[in-house]
Amino acid sequence: MPLWHVYHPVDAYSAEQKRQFAADVTEYYTRVGLPKFYVVTLFHEVPESSFLVGGEPSDNTVRVVVEHLARHLTDPEVRKKGTEGLNRLLAPHTRDRGLHCEFHVDETPRDLWMIDGMWPPPSRSEAEQLWVRENRPVAY
Repeated sequence: MPLWHVYHPVDAYSAEQKRQFAADVTEYYTRVGLPKFYVVTLFHEVPESSFLVGGEPSDNTVRVVVEHLARHLTDPEVRKKGTEGLNRLLAPHTRDRGLHCEFHVDETPRDLWMIDGMWPPPSRSEAEQLWVRENRPVAY
């Protein structure tokens, strides 16, 4: 389950821009086989007076915290490619719009999350494919 927290200046994104951003994030993960409903993108507007970078107010910074729960990357080269992929995903929504962007990824162990009281199915299993098809948690 990827959970994205996008901290951004007030009015940096319209409702439509948020929808497109979230759609791009969702597509990134569904390409690798995750169910759509796993992908959650939260937008947090932060007033300039509360968004301090280096101790100074910022009106053009976007800070993204990505939490990965469903998949973990262990191979250093795969981690590098995955991080570069996230960087490419972010560019049209941040740097290409003149916004300064920083992001990082945290990985939470799979045994520390549940959905509707169920443990998520094993990665790439038939049960996970059922969740992909149904786009919701289903007993397995």
